[in-house]
Amino acid sequence: MSLIVRPARPDEADLVLRFIRELAEYERLLHEVKTTREDVARILFGPAPRAFCDIAELDGAPIGFALWFYSVSTFEGRHGVYLEDLYVSAEHRGVGAGKALLAGLARRCRDEGLARLEWAVLDWNAPSIAFYDSLGASAKTDWITRQLSGEALDRLAEGT
Repeated sequence: MSLIVRPARPDEADLVLRFIRELAEYERLLHEVKTTREDVARILFGPAPRAFCDIAELDGAPIGFALWFYSVSTFEGRHGVYLEDLYVSAEHRGVGAGKALLAGLARRCRDEGLARLEWAVLDWNAPSIAFYDSLGASAKTDWITRQLSGEALDRLAEGT
C-alpha cells in the first residue's frame, strides 16, 4: 500500500469539485455548494491563484484532498496556513491519508517559517475532533467565527 500527497494538477478541477461535494454532503451542507468546475479551475489554477490544493493518493488513486491558503498573524508578524477543507473519502478513512495531508501542511509551515496551521471543524463532528485532538491540536474556544455574506455583505459594501 503506497500513500502519497502531491499538489493538485490543473486537469483535476473535476476531481477537486467531486471532493468538495462529498465533503459538503458529509457535513450536511450540500445544498450550500454553488461552486462549479470553472470556479475550482480559476481559484486553484488561474493566473494568480490565492488558494492551493493537495491530493492524497492510495496506490495511485485519489482518495482525499486538502484545500488551503496563506493567512497572516499580525501578533506573530508571520504568515500561516488556513486549511479550508480536509476530506478523505469514507471508504479510505483510517489509512493515514488525513494525517498525511495535515503533516504535509505542517512541514510547509515549518519549512517556510510560518507561524501556524489553523482550521475549523463543525461542533457535531466528533470523529474529526477526536482525530485533531490526537494530533495535539487545540480548540480556540475563546474566539467565535463571524461571517458576512449575501445581502449583509452587499449592504455593508454599499454603506447602508
